Amino acid sequence: MDLGTLSGIATALLMAAFIGVVIWAWSSKRKTDFDEAARLPLKDRGEDQP
Repeated sequence: MDLGTLSGIATALLMAAFIGVVIWAWSSKRKTDFDEAARLPLKDRGEDQP
């Protein structure tokens, strides 16, 4: 195997990982978790927090 082949394999693996993360982030199962996380900055602080 030469350097070009290894570079191609690494690129393919990284692209597959990227596509996997995109699918995970856009899945409907994660929507409620991400919606809740998006509202965190807007929540009022409790009296026990500074």
